[in-house]
Amino acid sequence: MSNTSIEFLHLQNAGMIFLPYLSLILHLLTVFAITNGQPLPYIPADDITLNCGSSESNKRPLGDTRLWDGDVNSKFSPIEGKINASFVSQATDDYQTTKEASTVPYGTARLSLSKFTNAIPVTPGPKFVRLHFLSAAYGNSDSSRAFFSVKAGEYTLLSNFSVDLTVGPLGRSYLVKEFCLVVTDLHLILTFSPSSSKPDAFAFVNGIEVVSMPIFITLTAMEKSVALPLRGKAEDTGFFREWEGLKNENHKYLKIPAGLGILPAETHDSLNFTLIPSYTTPAAVYQTARVMGFKKEENKKYNLTWDFLVDSGFYYMVRLHFCEIVSVMNSTGDRTFRIYIANQTVEVRANVIYWTQGKFVPYFKDYIVSTKWRGDKKFNLSVALQANPND
Repeated sequence: MSNTSIEFLHLQNAGMIFLPYLSLILHLLTVFAITNGQPLPYIPADDITLNCGSSESNKRPLGDTRLWDGDVNSKFSPIEGKINASFVSQATDDYQTTKEASTVPYGTARLSLSKFTNAIPVTPGPKFVRLHFLSAAYGNSDSSRAFFSVKAGEYTLLSNFSVDLTVGPLGRSYLVKEFCLVVTDLHLILTFSPSSSKPDAFAFVNGIEVVSMPIFITLTAMEKSVALPLRGKAEDTGFFREWEGLKNENHKYLKIPAGLGILPAETHDSLNFTLIPSYTTPAAVYQTARVMGFKKEENKKYNLTWDFLVDSGFYYMVRLHFCEIVSVMNSTGDRTFRIYIANQTVEVRANVIYWTQGKFVPYFKDYIVSTKWRGDKKFNLSVALQANPND
């Protein structure tokens, strides 16, 4: 990875984010934090869940407290005429036996050989938009032939997209694509268009979620790449986000020598949310941490490094969340460290207690990395922590 292919930007004010060309978002939430309490959840103005291709309502997926509504003959039905009429289908019998296909919203889909549009009534403002897909056969239409684009107003969310090609390397049949968008009208316009370069291509979608978010989280369009380290929507703070667990994170992303990088077992009853709203991040994020221990000379021999394989040619936002929780760390000089993102130094002397002016105070910083287009080649975006060599 050449340094000349990376442009690095640091957002000093983490509370205000304006990224007019940001296309992907990466959350890394693993550094120095702990609590036993849950912050008050955010109450979204819009919380819309569509079970596409279904005429039934009030279906509740496993692990989700919300009821999903069908989009057939409802106010959420697509806008279409006879020329570009979409159709609905269930996953075929072979797929119905799978866990995913028997779970809302993956058992049914809306499909079309031509463009179709959903006009979803919403309040203006920033939204999480999640598109759910299942690799399956739907009647005579197999998802391996599905190549399509998705637009939300002026934003192109997916281009010549294939569900099958995307889920193959993941080792599962379902997929959720999550985006952050700003809606300026009273409707969110989602347009699905089959790829014109493939005569037999079609577009499809199994489920659509639209959830409002506070304006400080985003002011432009982004796509989530990775979120660490929670498990399940129930632990989120009102946004119904999915977070990967620490066990997955240990094996998939973390690159350190065996036996190094410990998980502290200390706990604290409450957090002091004086710098960020309590619903910014789930409390469970702060219940674990990855630290280097207290052997200074040993710590200088390695870095705590996470590697993320991402697409090239995009801007990435890396959000690091901090909260000092270790009992022996009490003053601004007790723990300092360096932070590298994409092999670039972003913090020469990170000092959490200095940033927060105390312990048990949640805090985050945002960093932006842009990468040059390399065709279909992936880009290894690394985040590394290093013990301060001068201490």
